Amino acid sequence: MQEEELAAIIEELCHSKAEEFRLLGYEHVSGQEVWACVNAKYAKKGMPELHQLVNDILSLKVTQFMNFLTLSAYKGDPI
Repeated sequence: MQEEELAAIIEELCHSKAEEFRLLGYEHVSGQEVWACVNAKYAKKGMPELHQLVNDILSLKVTQFMNFLTLSAYKGDPI
């Protein structure tokens, strides 16, 4: 799989997860924010295998996401 194809698949998964959060009432969630949350786990370890990456995106819980946003706001990290 080429890098462009992989990036498109990951982007689509993140947008799908953001849409799921919007259906749950979190109206201002973007795919970019979902990716920032999932990608933050890989800062120290590096990128995992594709199956682990897909699992991390699809199994992301609203509470994990909101905790990430709260900590980012406290740190002053832009997303």
